[in-house]
Amino acid sequence: MMKQLMQVQEQMRVAQEELSTETITVSSGGGAIEIEITGAQRIQNVTVSPELLESGDAEMVGDILVAAINEAIEKSQEMAANKLGSLTGGLGLPGL
Repeated sequence: MMKQLMQVQEQMRVAQEELSTETITVSSGGGAIEIEITGAQRIQNVTVSPELLESGDAEMVGDILVAAINEAIEKSQEMAANKLGSLTGGLGLPGL
């Protein structure tokens, strides 16, 4: 059992390293804002369309930005859960 746990620990370390470099891009506001985020929940890039900025509606820009960031975080967490969950699922440990 200890050997299996050690193997899973190593696999999790590798998976976490991979998650820190894997990215997904999420857009909001019909593509007006794009967020690129890693599987380790680190935002890499934010792109805001010039048209959105030209609208002059700061409240709308803020609302779209919040929606995009929240969606990006959710997608990143899903990516991490899928990758890490597959490693711990086969152990049969309580709570995993």
